[in-house]
Amino acid sequence: MQEFEQLKQLVDAAESDVAKAEGGNKAAGVRVRKQMQDIKAAAQNVRSKVLELRDSGD
Repeated sequence: MQEFEQLKQLVDAAESDVAKAEGGNKAAGVRVRKQMQDIKAAAQNVRSKVLELRDSGD
């Protein structure tokens, strides 16, 4: 499922900034918050796609 792969890529991309933010880097914290918004939207896309798959199977 393409939507899920995109979600995984977004999480992987955020990993280094999360580590930097834990170290006190404020700019990295801003980037992480932006990336979390993108991850939230991607997760919603996955949810929608799963519902489409479920409904089309009936």
